[in-house]
Amino acid sequence: MNDIPTTTRQIVLASRPQGEPTAENFRLEDAPLADLQDGQVLVRTSLMSVDPYMRGRMNDVKSYVPPFQVDQPLTGHAVGTVIASRSDDLPVGTEVTHFNGWREHTVLDADDATRVDTEQVGQAPYLGVLGMPGLTAYAGLFHVGEFAEGDTVFVSGAAGAVGSLVGQMAKLAGAGRVVGSAGSPEKLERLRQLGFDAVINYKDGDLGGQLREAAPDGIDLYFDNVGGDHLEAALSRMNTHGRVVMCGAISQYNATEPPPAPRNLALAIGKCLTLRGFVVGAYDHVRAEFLQRVQPWLAHGQLDWDVTERTGLENAPDAFLELFSGGNTGKMVVRL
Repeated sequence: MNDIPTTTRQIVLASRPQGEPTAENFRLEDAPLADLQDGQVLVRTSLMSVDPYMRGRMNDVKSYVPPFQVDQPLTGHAVGTVIASRSDDLPVGTEVTHFNGWREHTVLDADDATRVDTEQVGQAPYLGVLGMPGLTAYAGLFHVGEFAEGDTVFVSGAAGAVGSLVGQMAKLAGAGRVVGSAGSPEKLERLRQLGFDAVINYKDGDLGGQLREAAPDGIDLYFDNVGGDHLEAALSRMNTHGRVVMCGAISQYNATEPPPAPRNLALAIGKCLTLRGFVVGAYDHVRAEFLQRVQPWLAHGQLDWDVTERTGLENAPDAFLELFSGGNTGKMVVRL
């Protein structure tokens, strides 16, 4: 037992950001590890997730998930290995997922860790296509957006972990046309490789004009990861009885003033649109259905997914900040 650590390194919230976060809002520190109690395990984390929604948790406001606390470690999805156990259900050597990311080791109740099989697919899928982003894409497209075969689907933030899966799932389910927006030629080319029918570089300007050209027959379902000007442009192109899935609004997460867009929300009245927000935590009941449908797509090579990986816990804050400058294609993870 001498090789079992008694301390770990962790990233804590050093201060709450005003506007866009900076490296000064984070701090790397050493922390003691509690002794294991009955029913607990010690996990060595090897891969952790950073996600845009974590920006909201840096603010001290009430939301669907509690805010991070200053001088306390951040949390998030992660994958690791049990290295000490007082649980018959999770012996030493078991690979698990958990929600105590942003630290190299963590003590968990066995009920707070989920056994996973990483031999076939590795660890990263459990933070991406088989994890929270995959379930978000699936639940948002099929349950929130009520996707129908033949739909024209527009996805913003389409090169991200969720958006790239939404577009592919829509194509696999029989979409008539799938349009995606991203912010670089490299990302647009990747979207074409993933099967998107048309792509838009939002940094080229005239988003409405580009969208009109990309979706000449209008949009039936808009999967919104960006908000702001993207939502405004999409509303102008929505068909009657169209559906807007409001998943994220990354364009305004760091805003210090109320965003001006969308300025055309009244279009939702005459077009009889449905705008529906959701959080993935409310759709855990469809997880079995999600896995049953997605795993065969993966097994047959029909569903592709990208990972952008950074190395070292000390680099986790920079990896998180890259999410807001477009530094990731697909899922951003940090290997510890």
